[in-house]
Amino acid sequence: MIPTTTVADLFTQWDIPWVVTSKLALIAVIYMRGFRRIRRTRPAQFPVWRLWSLLGGLVALFVAVSSPLDTFSESLLFMHMAQHFVLMSIAPPLIVLGAPVVPMLRGLPRWFIRLLRPLFVTQALPAAGRFLTQPRVAWLAMAVSFIGWHIPRAYEFALSSENWHNCEHACFFFTNLLFWWPVIRPWPTRAQFSLWLLVPYLLLGEVVNTILSAFLCFSGRVLYPSYAAIPRPFGLSALNDQVAAGAFMWICGSMVFVIPAVILVARLLSPTLTTSREPAAMLRPPSAALTRR
Repeated sequence: MIPTTTVADLFTQWDIPWVVTSKLALIAVIYMRGFRRIRRTRPAQFPVWRLWSLLGGLVALFVAVSSPLDTFSESLLFMHMAQHFVLMSIAPPLIVLGAPVVPMLRGLPRWFIRLLRPLFVTQALPAAGRFLTQPRVAWLAMAVSFIGWHIPRAYEFALSSENWHNCEHACFFFTNLLFWWPVIRPWPTRAQFSLWLLVPYLLLGEVVNTILSAFLCFSGRVLYPSYAAIPRPFGLSALNDQVAAGAFMWICGSMVFVIPAVILVARLLSPTLTTSREPAAMLRPPSAALTRR
């Protein structure tokens, strides 16, 4: 990116990938079709806010891959970390809150469902889903992906190849879908563990975020040489850019883990909601959770 970059460019330089955008639009159509059908019989499980939540998650994905967050990701580490934040901490929980499994299945064409039928009859697909969303498996997948792709050699490798860069982003997104699944536990998922387990689950996720953020902030050297080898926008040095990226991850990333953990503890200790066994209900306002009961 050339040094004459202006502040306005950080908001106006969009590069829309039409293939990905078309896929997101198709997912939205399938979900809305299935949501309309399932809401006729299960309005309690599928209030309208679930529809808006999932659509919001898809919009977040679109912004992550189309906006200046992507356009400037190879010249500003701060923008790249902000893009990762959207892929890991905004889009996944919004999509999981949409309880996507049943509406997506109800929205698919019948011929496609017949193709998937053997996987459900043999319980292969449900068993795989239960395994991958176990807290220890989901947490480990998120942590390995998060730390692994930010190791300097792996990060530089991803920057050198568009395909591997896309793979990196896919890893961030899908492992965080798994991470948020046991926290939100969308219908018809059933918990097989104490809800208190989710508190250390979230706080240990914050530990991973803090370690990586502190490493970026206090390493005292440029960890990713690619950012030092190009003309710097706004005259911002590669090291200062790295410190800003680490600070952003530290503050915003911590909030994503700590705030749900605090809310969950408060609701678990609340005499009016301790009987609720759905984490998603505990993360909503008290009136919403009580109404659902």
